[in-house]
Amino acid sequence: MPISQAPEQDWTTAAPLVMPVLVPAATPGLDAAAYDPALLHLARGTASGTPIHWPGPAGLLVAVAIPATGFHVVVNADHVAAWGVSPAAVISTAMANLAAWSNSTPWEEETSGERRILVSDSGEGWDAARLLLPDVRLFLERELRDGQRIFVAVPSRDLLVAAAASEGDRAFLDDLRAFVAAQHADADEPVDDRVFLLAEGGVVDIPA
Repeated sequence: MPISQAPEQDWTTAAPLVMPVLVPAATPGLDAAAYDPALLHLARGTASGTPIHWPGPAGLLVAVAIPATGFHVVVNADHVAAWGVSPAAVISTAMANLAAWSNSTPWEEETSGERRILVSDSGEGWDAARLLLPDVRLFLERELRDGQRIFVAVPSRDLLVAAAASEGDRAFLDDLRAFVAAQHADADEPVDDRVFLLAEGGVVDIPA
C-alpha cells in the first residue's frame, strides 16, 4: 500500500478501522474541543503529535485507535489534519465501528445465587469501550437489574465487568473491588481501578 493510502494518512482507509478506547483520566493529550488544524503547534501548548481525546464517563477519557498488527496506533492531531476531517467525524465513525463490533461480540456470564456477572473479555482491545454505548448500558440494565444494584468496572482496555448484587451484599462489592484492583495492576493497558454504579443509563461513583 502506498504511504499516501496508509490509514494514518488516508481517511477513506482509516474510517472502517478506527475504534474508541477508554484511557485513564490523567492521560496527557489535546482536548478535541481545542483542536485547530491551523494552530496545531499553539493549541494549549501541545505538540501536533499528541493524542486527541474526549471526555468520557466518570472522569475517564476517550481516545481513538487504529488497529495494527500486535498493537494500536492512537490517533493524534497530525492524523486528523492529514485526514481533513473534524474530530467529531472521527469519534462518530469510531463509535459506529464499535457498535457494529459489539453487536457481534458475545458476553461471558457467571451466576451464584443472587449474584450475577457479565464479562466482556474478547482480547481485541475494545471491550472496556463498550461501556460508552447506550445500547450496551441498556442491555446491562435489562439483564442485571431485577431489583439489584449494578456495578461496572473497566480495569483495562481488554476488560469490561458488570455485576449485580443486593444492596446489603457488602462482601461481594469488596471482592469485586479487589478483583478489579488486581486486574488493573496487572494490565498492559490499564484504564481505572475503581468500581462504578450503573444508574439510569449513566456511570457514576458509588455513594459513600
